[in-house]
Amino acid sequence: MKKYGNLWRSLGVTSVAASTLLMMANSSGAVSKSHALAPIKIGISLSLSGDFSADGVAFDQGYKLWAADVNAHGGLLGHQVQLDVVSDASSPTQVVTNYQKLITNDHVALTFGPFSSLLSLPAAKIDARYGYAMIEGAGGAPSVFQAGLTNLFDVSLPVKDSLLPFAQWISALPAGKRPTTAAYVTTNDAFTEPQIPVAQNIMQKAGIKTAYYSVFPSETTDYTPIADAVAAAKAQVVVLGSVDVPTVSSFMQAFEQAHYTPKVFIATGGPDQGTTFAKAVGIKNADGMMVPNAWYGGATTPGSAAMVAEYVKKYGGTPATISADVAEAYSVGQIAAQAVKATGGFNNAKIVKYLHSGVTLTSVQGPVKFDSLGENNQATAFTFQWQGANFVQINPVSSKASKPVLMPKPAWGK
Repeated sequence: MKKYGNLWRSLGVTSVAASTLLMMANSSGAVSKSHALAPIKIGISLSLSGDFSADGVAFDQGYKLWAADVNAHGGLLGHQVQLDVVSDASSPTQVVTNYQKLITNDHVALTFGPFSSLLSLPAAKIDARYGYAMIEGAGGAPSVFQAGLTNLFDVSLPVKDSLLPFAQWISALPAGKRPTTAAYVTTNDAFTEPQIPVAQNIMQKAGIKTAYYSVFPSETTDYTPIADAVAAAKAQVVVLGSVDVPTVSSFMQAFEQAHYTPKVFIATGGPDQGTTFAKAVGIKNADGMMVPNAWYGGATTPGSAAMVAEYVKKYGGTPATISADVAEAYSVGQIAAQAVKATGGFNNAKIVKYLHSGVTLTSVQGPVKFDSLGENNQATAFTFQWQGANFVQINPVSSKASKPVLMPKPAWGK
């Protein structure tokens, strides 16, 4: 998510909306003498450099925005929040070291999650060792929840369901409009790989033949041979399992050089990164690109418009240029605050028990309710698309908020 100017009025944010944001951001049960209470420290490891740095920076913004909102209204149970943020350089090894230090040396009261499933699982294991709850917003791969951890809670959409609305929409198109071939390409990442077979199975049953399928190593840096193979297959649909902007950008550039523009191009990660994506690929090339997610800058969920306005005021830009990562991080803070208020303190064991109680909580991404594994079973998947300079919701098509799909994708640079 990114940016706010004087958008309170332009977004129609009233005092009522501001009050809604206060309720959601804070949920703190603040006391009038908050200044007399010691600050509460929350430990966070983020990828401020390395492969996940764009996402890490967006998460940092989301966490800081939440903390500022909470502190402006009394803190958590009267305690001002201090975020203890350290960089893990996108390394699973470093993230383990960081959380160990945050807990044993810095003695933080709570911990919030890092970015990516790759880092969330080892981080949660450290938290479990020391009896801490791990509330996170970007570790939704199935493998994370198959580890048997009871302290892990993901406030966001479970990864495996992300492409469902897209696959169902394209499969339901009339025969004359429905594409006939598709290419599926994904990095061997815990976030991307589980999504692709789900979409492929639905689309194949609708008669959309698989023209190409490839899983490439996550350490791949030259995507040209893979992209050229997709172009040679002349698939009408490309489903790309990607985790970041550079991967999507590389495929887009290779497709352009090969003079190949698929009718439909969806990537699991990258196009949801707002300004970072638009600047990397150019707004004309972004036109028509799709991505699954649970939130965007135009979301009408409670508190979202107020958060967007605050973000734009602080960082500039427009609602369309805000990364979904910001909302994920902000939602982590919201859920933690509601748990702290409900349990009356910062006892991690009580927080874990409360989050496993079946209670439905509220976030800017929508309702949050954890199943026995710690997945949010109330999250809703959407499909979003760049249409000119606007980032809009297109699926589910039955939703009043969904815009008509731009199809076929405009040619590169046109």
